[in-house]
Amino acid sequence: MPAAPTVFTVRALLLDMDGTLVDSDAVVERCWHDWALEHGLDPARVIAVAHGRQGHTTMATLLPDRPTELNLADNARLLAREKNDTEGVVPIPGAAAFLAALAGLPHALVTSADEALARVRMAAAGLPLPPALVTAESVGAGKPDPEGFLKGAAAVGFAPADCLAFEDSAAGIAAALAAGVPVVGIGPRAGAHHPTAHAATLEDVSVTAAADGTLTVTVRTA
Repeated sequence: MPAAPTVFTVRALLLDMDGTLVDSDAVVERCWHDWALEHGLDPARVIAVAHGRQGHTTMATLLPDRPTELNLADNARLLAREKNDTEGVVPIPGAAAFLAALAGLPHALVTSADEALARVRMAAAGLPLPPALVTAESVGAGKPDPEGFLKGAAAVGFAPADCLAFEDSAAGIAAALAAGVPVVGIGPRAGAHHPTAHAATLEDVSVTAAADGTLTVTVRTA
């Protein structure tokens, strides 16, 4: 018998991009595979750490003794490559309809990508940008630090507990929960990281708005 859906009543949504709205795994894995080989690291381990994090944070995690300036230089090089590589970038199933349902409702993008990369990837996937953006330039500390989600809640004008996050990665789920934001995990990566609820794709999520502005989010659990 299918599990009963999980229902949230909130005021605003905070949305990760890569792996949540946009399937960019092909690009991410190409770039990080090559970086891993350059540094004598196991590509599979590097890619597992990289999902959901800013590039220089990934590098610092994997190579803790490496000078920060080298990580920042490599991060800039990888970002430039990623902005010019959109092969295989597609929307997550259900993302277009999900974002269409949010038109005119309070929601923000909270991504580890910089703004230029976020615009490239959302455009490549044919998805509209949310009205508020919290990108790599917006924060001093990237996911799993909660700063991005705290700033996302501030951008939409509600307390973190009145928001609902959507995430796919360990770093992103940890960041949202640390900010006091309940989180819906999307896709196969998310389930192992204890989100508040878990859906296979955005096709399993529906959003309706009440006259008082509250949003009812129904998640058919994976």
